[in-house]
Amino acid sequence: MKNKQVKLLKRLLETPSATGTEAAVAALVRAHAADAADEVDTDVMGSVHARLKGSGAGPSLMLSAHMDEIGLMVTYVSDDGFLSVAAVGGVDAAILPGLRVDVHASNAFEPLRGVVGRKPIHLIEPDERKSVTPLDKLVIDLGLPAKKVKKLVRVGDVATFGVGFERFGANMAVSRAFDDKAGVWIGLRVLQRLAKGPRPTGDFVFAATVQEEIGVRGAETSAYSVRPDVGLAFDVTHATDYPGIDRTKHGKIVCGGGPVIARGPNINPEVFERLVAAAEAEGLPYQIEAEPGVTGTDARAIQMARGGIATGLVSVPLRYMHTPTEVVCLDDLDATVDLIVRFARDLDEGACFVPGMGGVATASGIEGEAGAESEAGPAGSETAAG
Repeated sequence: MKNKQVKLLKRLLETPSATGTEAAVAALVRAHAADAADEVDTDVMGSVHARLKGSGAGPSLMLSAHMDEIGLMVTYVSDDGFLSVAAVGGVDAAILPGLRVDVHASNAFEPLRGVVGRKPIHLIEPDERKSVTPLDKLVIDLGLPAKKVKKLVRVGDVATFGVGFERFGANMAVSRAFDDKAGVWIGLRVLQRLAKGPRPTGDFVFAATVQEEIGVRGAETSAYSVRPDVGLAFDVTHATDYPGIDRTKHGKIVCGGGPVIARGPNINPEVFERLVAAAEAEGLPYQIEAEPGVTGTDARAIQMARGGIATGLVSVPLRYMHTPTEVVCLDDLDATVDLIVRFARDLDEGACFVPGMGGVATASGIEGEAGAESEAGPAGSETAAG
């Protein structure tokens, strides 16, 4: 990964965007998409859509990645100037005591540094030491007089983990918010690569979505308005390459092992096969993850939009999800860009995604099933078969 791209990744990661407050990251996305995309717009939810016009009449593709990150929301300011908070998204209360946070106060020009306070071990009863302190029993200490805190902070202000991006080890990186700023970075890189050509035959839209962490809300509205023939969600997935993870339950997913391609009922089988074929055609390492139910990603919303959209899900392995120290291998991010670029360029005008009626994807091309290619209509329909 070139230094220029590392700097963009770092900036995305360190730009705060707790769910519902994604505007600053959206502005960054628009700025970096503007030079590559033919059109850039932002919907009323706050999701950004960057569009490239296709070179022909192939199926349109929407790549989705969410801009929001988990965080905390102020619910009460005490008379002593301490902040009570609630979780925005899936925050584990066990990791919070002693953590530094940035409070994005309504009436402050810069984030306010705070710490999550908890009684020291000397003052905790023995039985209490064995349990996790509930979030509603924790407070944020801003180190300021109560009068000033009440002037600066309003109920509903948010806080994010007070840490940023750092490289370490063998091309590994640690930061908050790789879930899913890694995907936003990948989406911008794919957009830039496709813009340089050759372009896919169908339109390509990168949708940087909002509010995934509280129910894939941005993906739902983006899929409805963009109305693509094919939807590809990108998100992070759980690496299982560190102690304490049962691989018989969660599979073998390794940092540095390449992008992860999901397979299951949330995934269109033809999209899955085409992703595998694209990886093999590019000589990329890849991993397959079983998803026997609904995924907790944008793919869930995309698949169910309108009359149904042929959907795929690509991820990178992530250690320690929803903590301030999420870890990825940067090689996996680069490989994922290569995979999605190849997948987009291989979407041909005759593609059909109706289960059982499409072609069989291979590394050398698409092999039509008996009668399917001549009888099936464009992507996602079976108009000629009746």
